[in-house]
Amino acid sequence: MARNVADIRNLVVCGHGSAGKTSLVDQLLVKSGAVSAKPSVDAGTSICDFDEEEKHHKHSVESTVVNFDHAGKHFNVIDTPGYPDLVGQMIGSLRAVETALIAVDAHAGIKVNTRRAWNEAGKAGCGRILVLTKLDTDNIDFPGLIDSLKEVFGDSCALLNVPVGISDSLTGVASTLDLAGSAEGAVIDPKEINEALVESIIEVDEGVMERYFEGEMPSAAKLGQLMSQAIAAGTLTPIVCVSTKKDIGVSELMDILVDAALAPTAVTRVGSKDGDTVTLKPDASVPLTAQVFKTRIDPFVQRLSFIRIYSGTLKKDSTVDCSGARKGIKIGPLLSVQANETSPVDDAGPGEIVAVAKCEDLHTGTSLGEVEMPPIAFPTPMVGLATAPKSRGDESKLSGALHKITEEDSTIHLDHDPETKEMVLTGMSELHLMLIQERLKRRDKVEVETKQPKVPYRETVLANAEGSYRHKKQSGGAGQFAEVHIRIYPLPEGVEIEEYAVKARFPHLKKKHYHEKNHFLWIDSIVGASIPGNFMPAVEKGFLERLRQGVVAGYPIQNVCVEVHFGKDHPVDSNETAFKMAASKAFAHVFKQSKPALLEPVVNMHITVPADHVGDVSSDLSGRRGQMVGMESAGGGLTTIEAKAPLAEVSTYARTLSSMTGGQGSYSMEFSHYDAVPGNVQQEIISKAKMKDDED
Repeated sequence: MARNVADIRNLVVCGHGSAGKTSLVDQLLVKSGAVSAKPSVDAGTSICDFDEEEKHHKHSVESTVVNFDHAGKHFNVIDTPGYPDLVGQMIGSLRAVETALIAVDAHAGIKVNTRRAWNEAGKAGCGRILVLTKLDTDNIDFPGLIDSLKEVFGDSCALLNVPVGISDSLTGVASTLDLAGSAEGAVIDPKEINEALVESIIEVDEGVMERYFEGEMPSAAKLGQLMSQAIAAGTLTPIVCVSTKKDIGVSELMDILVDAALAPTAVTRVGSKDGDTVTLKPDASVPLTAQVFKTRIDPFVQRLSFIRIYSGTLKKDSTVDCSGARKGIKIGPLLSVQANETSPVDDAGPGEIVAVAKCEDLHTGTSLGEVEMPPIAFPTPMVGLATAPKSRGDESKLSGALHKITEEDSTIHLDHDPETKEMVLTGMSELHLMLIQERLKRRDKVEVETKQPKVPYRETVLANAEGSYRHKKQSGGAGQFAEVHIRIYPLPEGVEIEEYAVKARFPHLKKKHYHEKNHFLWIDSIVGASIPGNFMPAVEKGFLERLRQGVVAGYPIQNVCVEVHFGKDHPVDSNETAFKMAASKAFAHVFKQSKPALLEPVVNMHITVPADHVGDVSSDLSGRRGQMVGMESAGGGLTTIEAKAPLAEVSTYARTLSSMTGGQGSYSMEFSHYDAVPGNVQQEIISKAKMKDDED
C-alpha cells in the first residue's frame, strides 16, 4: 500500500451538530467513485452513519474513517459527531490529520461546537478550512454570515468561491481565484474579492509578492502551492461553499482540497525519546513512530485500533515497541478501513491511517515505536450515573460491557464505589450517558438501572489539628494492638512538595510519600522507632483507605498533609492489620477536628443563545450559584456567554436551556477547578450522606 507521502491528504470534517458533515463526506465518496450507492442520513443509508444508534437518531455518534482518490491524491477523511457531548471523538481524530474542514450551517451560523472545532484544530496544529453548507435553505444572509465568520475567526478568512444564487435560486458556485468562468448571478462579485485573496495567498513568499506588485501574476500551480503554505502558517483560512442536497460545490471542493489540504510533510510533528524532544521525519525508511487515535469494538467483539503513522513503516505480523508495554508487541494483519468495511494491506508508511484487529495491548493514545507521541488531552467527564443491571446475575456481563465502552470513548470513566458496590459511569452530559445506555442494550444485550447524577464532591480540611488513636483488641489467643499519633494540615493546590516537606515544617522528616491523584502528602517523622519501620507501609494503607472512603460525607479526600510523629507497638500483639486500622481511625478522628470542608467541581460553560435570551440565561445562572465572566457576538443574532457554575447546579442544564430558548440554545461545559461548597449547601450534603448511612 506504500504511497508517496506528498500525495496523501488527511482530513477531519467537524463542526456543530446538524451542519451536514456526514452528508458532505458521503457525497465526497460518491463523487470520487469510491462508492456507488446513493447514501442518505435521513433514510438510514449513510456510508458513515452505519451504527444502529446513528441510524435511529439520524446523527453521528462516533468518528468514522473513510478514504477516496481524486486527481492523483489519496484522501483519508474522518467524519466526526457534531454534538458537544461527543467532543472526544473529534479531539482524538484531529491527532491523525493535518487539515480540519469545519462545516458551518449557512442558515444557523456559528454555534458552540463550531468554535470548539476551530479551537481544537488550532491546538492540534491543523490547517483550517471553513465549509459553508446548506446554502439551499431559506433565509440566508450571506454577507452577514461572512462578516460574522471574520468577526469570530479573524480576517484570515477568505472566500475561495461564492454562491450563484442563494436558497431556492442556488444554481452553482463561482471561483474568486480563477475569474475565467461566468459569475452572473453571484451573490458577491468575485472580482471584488480576487485581489485581496491573491495577496493573502502570496504573502508567505516575499519573492513572489515582489514580482506580483511589479505586474507578474503567479501561475495557478504556484498559487495552489502557496495556498497550502498560507493555510499551514494560519495566515489564510479558505471559505468554500457547498450544497449537498443540490449537489452544488462538492466537485469544486474536491479540486480545492487537492491544493488546500495539507500534506503530511507540511506539519511538523514532535515526540520524545529518553526525555529528549525528537522531530519526526515523514520518511518510510526511518524507524517507526505511530499512535493509536481511536478504538472501536464492533458487535462481533472485534477490537479495532486505528493508527496514524508519522514516520517509518508498519508491516503486518511485525513486532514493535509500544508505550506502556514491557516488551515488544505482535501486530497482526493491517487493515484499510472504509467506514464499517475493512480490507487487508501488507504495510503502511508515513501519512497513512490503518487499523489493527484484536490487539489488547493497544489503547487510544498508545505510541508505537521508540519515540513516544504526546498524550491526547481529552476533556474531563463530570456528569455521573450510578448503574446496575436490571437483571440479577448480569453484574459481570455489565462490567465487561462498560469496560469496552471506556476503551472506545476516552471521555467516559468507570469507577467502582467500594462502599455502595455501585459502578459509577461518568460522561460529558446526560445525552452522552443516554447514548451509552442505548449501546449497552443493543450491542451487549444488557439493560441498566440508573440513579440520579452523582456529583464528584471532595473532602478537605481548612485548619491544623492533632490527635491519636489506639486500636486494641483481645479475644482469645493473639490480640491486636497499635497506637498512631498524627497531625493534619491543609495542603494548598500548587504548593511545591519538596519545599513544603523539607524546608517549611518537618524538622524530623525521615520519609515523605506524595500521592498526586489526591494531592495528598504523608510524612514520617517518627523519632526513636516508636512505630517500627516494618509497620509504616500498613500505616500508609490505612491512610489511603480513608482517602477513598472520606470522613464527613463519604467523598474522596484531597489537599491534605498528614504527619505521623509518634506511636506505640506491642512485641506480640502488633501486626500490619492493627496499624492499618489505627492509622485509618486516627485519620478520621483528627480530620473531624481540622475544620473539614467539602469541595465541589466548578465548570466553564460556553452558552450560545439568541441575543434576546441573554437576560433569561443570566438570571437563571444567578439562581444556580453561577456567574457570567464575559460574552461576545456569535453572529447571526446569537450571543455566546462565558460562565462558571457549580456542576451540581448544571448537570441537567440541557432541559432548562432548551425550555428557555425554545430549542435555539446550545452549550458546552468542561471542568475548571474545585471550590469550597457554601456552608448551608455543605450541611445539606452531609445530612443526606448521614441519612443514607443510617438507611444502609
